[in-house]
Amino acid sequence: MGRDDYLPLFETRSAKGRLLYWLYAVTVFLGVLSICVYRVRHFPEQELKRWAWIGVFMAELWYALYWLITQSVRYSPVYRYTFKDRLSRRYEEVLPGIDIFVCTADPVLEPPVMVINTVLTVMAYNYPPEKLNVYLSDDGGSEVMFYALLEASQFSKIWLPFCRKFKVEPRSPGIYFSSADEIPVDDVIFAKEWQTVKNLFQEMKERINEIMKLGRIPDELQKQHKGFREWELGASKRDHQTILEILIDGRDSKAMDVEGKRLPTLIYMAREKKPHYQHNFKAGAMNALIRVSSRISNSPIILNVDCDQYSNNSESVRDALCFFMDEEMGDNIAYVQYPQYSNNITKNDVYGNYLRIIVEVELPGADANGGPPYIGSGCFHRRDALSGKKHEKESKIDWKKENEIRVKESASTLEETKILAGCSYEENSQWGKEMGLKYGCPVEDILTGLSVQCRGWRSVFFNPERRGFLGVAPTSLLQSLVQHTRWSEGHIQIFLSKYCPLLYGHGKIPLQLQISYCCYNLWAANCLATLFYVIVPPLCLLKAITLFPQLSSPWVLPYAYVFLAKYSYSLGEFLWSGGTLKGWYNDQRMWLYKRLTSHLYGIYGTILRSLGFSKLSFQITSKVADDDVSLRYEQEIMEFGTVSSMFNILATIALLNLLTFLWIMARLIINPQTTDLDSSAVQIILSGLVMVINRPVYEGMFFRTDKGRMPSSITYQSLILATFACLLALY
Repeated sequence: MGRDDYLPLFETRSAKGRLLYWLYAVTVFLGVLSICVYRVRHFPEQELKRWAWIGVFMAELWYALYWLITQSVRYSPVYRYTFKDRLSRRYEEVLPGIDIFVCTADPVLEPPVMVINTVLTVMAYNYPPEKLNVYLSDDGGSEVMFYALLEASQFSKIWLPFCRKFKVEPRSPGIYFSSADEIPVDDVIFAKEWQTVKNLFQEMKERINEIMKLGRIPDELQKQHKGFREWELGASKRDHQTILEILIDGRDSKAMDVEGKRLPTLIYMAREKKPHYQHNFKAGAMNALIRVSSRISNSPIILNVDCDQYSNNSESVRDALCFFMDEEMGDNIAYVQYPQYSNNITKNDVYGNYLRIIVEVELPGADANGGPPYIGSGCFHRRDALSGKKHEKESKIDWKKENEIRVKESASTLEETKILAGCSYEENSQWGKEMGLKYGCPVEDILTGLSVQCRGWRSVFFNPERRGFLGVAPTSLLQSLVQHTRWSEGHIQIFLSKYCPLLYGHGKIPLQLQISYCCYNLWAANCLATLFYVIVPPLCLLKAITLFPQLSSPWVLPYAYVFLAKYSYSLGEFLWSGGTLKGWYNDQRMWLYKRLTSHLYGIYGTILRSLGFSKLSFQITSKVADDDVSLRYEQEIMEFGTVSSMFNILATIALLNLLTFLWIMARLIINPQTTDLDSSAVQIILSGLVMVINRPVYEGMFFRTDKGRMPSSITYQSLILATFACLLALY
């Protein structure tokens, strides 16, 4: 063996600047202790003030506890780096097969052109094509989606050679051509092929969009493939048998592109649907894909991506294999999680969709603690781990033998395989329990990852310089809040169930990893403390009830230090990770809005489910926005526009703080002796900060005239509610 055979396939580096972090953490902790001492030593005797004091103290205790929990993913982040050249030299001849799952559920909310762009990117990986097997799971059971995939199968014969020849990045034709509208002029051959391929893509796109508008497949097109017969027999979205069609069979020597090179396998699947069966949403689709693929290709590695998460890096497969095939640590790794980025994030990220600190700081911190959670898309899995197998210590994989075994095991007919995607197949089985993705939770991915780790596996977070996957972020405030509602509801359900990481993970995963999960499991619990903090102190101002130290008192220093240190460090983290000052301001606003609405609704939904008043549902985030909404999003103008109870909450709290602030200012001007400014200063500053962060809400209610402004009905209702609350506090 050469020297290179002993070198690892990946490297792990610890984060720098830990001394500054520890200085910050220790001093903030001492500041928090000082605040607690102040609350206890200055407990008021007046009854009304006493209850408000207790409430604020409880909120501050919760903030302190949650802050301590979040430090578990901050104190020691690690970052991973791969060596693909070593992988190629050692394992090029025995590289494993890769099964790639792309999931879609609605051709209207998830347009077919967007879906096939994603499919084409994963077909075009820089990897032996005969070892790539791409499966599209269409839970919408749409013949238009099937037609679009059929078109993509033909276009791939031209697109894949073009990508190889000119080393195209990204390999999504829609993104690639839209980002370079002008014909390249420095290379005549490239320019000619570029224009030809672009024209072919545009023609395909127009054909698919025409069929989408028509809503059905014309008779002459149905003759192109026998698969259309399924819809002729009456297949509908909620009632159809399993539709399984191999559009490109990579095992067939005739499956060649225009240059005579092999093509990846491409398969369409719409699992069986019947009205009276529970289909378990995306988790059910993934489990059906796991079973079906085990009989067709049976690759040891599985990649799953959402239909809007196109691959932005043609080397992602090889990067992931550097972890799975590393001789020292590879056999312990169950999955490699890439971050979820979006390609439509604006410069200052008006809705905080980037989740910058989670991606750049917290997930690397969880990686150091035992592995990041599985976050639903852009994740490479070891098939055995995802299928329920426990990790066996000291087990080593011979990749050559593994590939041979897999090929022998995957030899069944298509009709036999269809049974595995049937509605009744999972009855009285362990699927959704001990095998595959877990059922019964809005964040089935998080629960599944936790379960895999508790079976002895670890995971890896990998964030390469060139982003692995890019998706589509919500372009309106309501979409973002609704998406976060589902996440927060799912997380709090996990924490309150038998799968609570502190119980389920006890003795199975490190304590630091258990606490890392709690950072997200307890998102929803933040709503109560936040609601109290932004409502009660301003109302108490109206009755001259002071809840904080006087500005001249030394006891104000702990409050000032904790506030300044926390937000200064937060800003530093944000700027270090590539954000902007305005982006940080937007991010702080969105976390406040999420706590006041998404987290509150998450708790509300959990209570209803536990009482049996509601069932689990899955709301697909629309990937389509009209032109006006898109324009305002690009201009970073906050989108309200629709009536929602979430907006009632935000508008009422914004107006409550505004009315309180105006009342105090008027009282100071008219009769300064009636207000003890020294005692009220902290509460006035708090209301002022709430007002500053709510600037877009005030603009939407009072100054904007476009369609994205706050609906008048919400403005009037919120104004009445806020005024009533102020009058109640006064009298």
